[in-house]
Amino acid sequence: MFPVQGQARPSAGPLGATSGTPGLSGLSTTTEITELPELPEIAEPSEVSPADARELTRTLLARLDALEEGTREYSYVRATLIELNISLVRYAARRFNSSREPQEDLVQAGIVGLIKAIDRFDSRHGVEFTTFAVPTVLGEIRRHFRDTTWAVHVPRRLQELRLTLARAQEQLTQRLDRAPTVAELAEHLSLTPEEVTEGLTAANGHTVGSLDLGSESTDDDSRGSLADRLGMEDGRLEKIESLVALKPLIAALPERDRQILSMRFTEELTQSEIGARLGVSQMHVSRLLSRILGRLRAGLDQD
Repeated sequence: MFPVQGQARPSAGPLGATSGTPGLSGLSTTTEITELPELPEIAEPSEVSPADARELTRTLLARLDALEEGTREYSYVRATLIELNISLVRYAARRFNSSREPQEDLVQAGIVGLIKAIDRFDSRHGVEFTTFAVPTVLGEIRRHFRDTTWAVHVPRRLQELRLTLARAQEQLTQRLDRAPTVAELAEHLSLTPEEVTEGLTAANGHTVGSLDLGSESTDDDSRGSLADRLGMEDGRLEKIESLVALKPLIAALPERDRQILSMRFTEELTQSEIGARLGVSQMHVSRLLSRILGRLRAGLDQD
């Protein structure tokens, strides 16, 4: 049974709010709800067994679909879902047993992925939430490594400039069908060419090499490179390692192919979500992605 405070109380009207929502400390929610029709009031989500957490998650996800986003009731259910599934995030973070990065930082990154998974999940697809959520959580942790791993000390101002330049390069490449020049980047970002050059130089101090460094742990289960233990969401993309070499290849793709790549790897939409946008089946999207990625790989091989 779930650890609850009392019994689920029937409501005569819409969901009500009073004081004291147990088990939600530490989350950025100030909403306090006590009455959720046909739902138990969870005293301490961390004490819920895995089996009960899965059942509660199904119930709460179904309830979330019926609530209006932005309401106090919606915030309560969403926050409870996060608390119930924190153990999933911690499990994913433990797969990165490296002393080079604090575990709590990885957990925080994983929580971002968990929130994205909660917001995007569609129970109509018949997939368990954990199956859907784990790749998204791992993806956010991988993103954390990529965004915060530096080979040399680089001032925070330049780290942030590197990220700004990366986004601008992607936008201008799509718009111009080629890689932008320093002058074009400077104009786009209202910077001087010298500032752009400084930011691009700082990018050379950024590395994802630590993803290939083995953990210092001696446990058999944790040996090998971090990349071997990430649980890749789409292994085909991981084979395309050189972003610099990819840019002209992507720019040469037809506009629709570039849009599909952007939806899949920038917006991080699922194949089903892409299919809904394009008006085609998920299977057709899978074939399109295979063809596009195959073309990019072939272009890299020629180089």
